[in-house]
Amino acid sequence: MNDIAGEILHLLAARGGRMYGNEAVTQLAHGVQCALLAERDGASPATITAALLHDYGHLLLDDDAEAANQGKDLRHEAIGADELAKWFGPAVTEPVRLHVDAKRFLCATDLEYFAMLSPASVTSLAVQGGPFTGREAEHFVHRPFAQEAVMLRRWDDLAKDPAMRTPPIQHFRRSVEASLED
Repeated sequence: MNDIAGEILHLLAARGGRMYGNEAVTQLAHGVQCALLAERDGASPATITAALLHDYGHLLLDDDAEAANQGKDLRHEAIGADELAKWFGPAVTEPVRLHVDAKRFLCATDLEYFAMLSPASVTSLAVQGGPFTGREAEHFVHRPFAQEAVMLRRWDDLAKDPAMRTPPIQHFRRSVEASLED
């Protein structure tokens, strides 16, 4: 029997040692911190898995590190969601797919949100289309899994702390396994 959960966690551990853009944490630390924040908030296994894997697309893109600084949007969220759809349903893949749009939504609807973004998030926001218009925000909020994507986005913004103590990635194996589709 294939160990899909093990393979996914192994890829995250193996490729996650790269720095997370211009942040002070690695890709792996960022994903684990995000999943831990979701777990602490009582999220479902699928939402915890989405939090852990929301930047899976970054791991699949070799030229990803400087893309935003060069004005390129490689659409890591769609690449990651499409790859994860091989094993997971929409409860995992849609928050992953929508986490960039959730940032754009929050920038359009929460006056304090933009001010708390890291410089790297501000740079990526610009290449990702900037804040939503009122019409785009209205459309977004009615999409399935939009609320989970907004929660994921808030954890994403907090999951950049080089001093945060976290469990090993295997701590989240149960959530990943529980979220797999048959």
